[in-house]
Amino acid sequence: MGALERVLMRTFGRPEGILGRLGGAVMARMNQPCAAWAIGLLEIRENDRVLEIGFGPGAGIQLLAAATRSGHVDGIDPSQEMLEQATARNGAAMARGLVGLRIGSVERLPFDDNTFDKVLAINSMQVWQDSETGLAEIRRAMKAGGTVALGFTTYSGQEPGGLIERLTAAGFVEAKLVEIAKAICVLAVKP
Repeated sequence: MGALERVLMRTFGRPEGILGRLGGAVMARMNQPCAAWAIGLLEIRENDRVLEIGFGPGAGIQLLAAATRSGHVDGIDPSQEMLEQATARNGAAMARGLVGLRIGSVERLPFDDNTFDKVLAINSMQVWQDSETGLAEIRRAMKAGGTVALGFTTYSGQEPGGLIERLTAAGFVEAKLVEIAKAICVLAVKP
């Protein structure tokens, strides 16, 4: 990994230190519109149990908590800096027991089988260490009939080609790609 790639990872991929604090502020502003759009596509119900993978500074968690007033929102992120920012942003919802945040990776989700109705990831799949294992873990942790949404802004570098095939290979069905001017989202269902 080159010097520029290391800086970008410390800023946006696995944020840490002063670069991570700056990256979190940027992500909160830049990713929120994509998160709001993807959450709308997920059609969250008030009592859904929802997981956000790579919650970053917690802007998406905040939107999910507003949508699941009597459900529960969990989030995992590998960055201590992002956990701190997301906790500050979502402290009231955490105190009410509506939100639970923790350090973790998509490749080893710390949740039981068949736990979640919906799963969301915004601009995070491209930094997963192993996307095949990550998708398999998401499927394991989802309830039958649950929906996953993987959203990407144009600056994420994620190309739409191959996303549907990756989800289908992981055992999801009804995979579809939705595009708007500055974002893409692939949705799929656990059979």
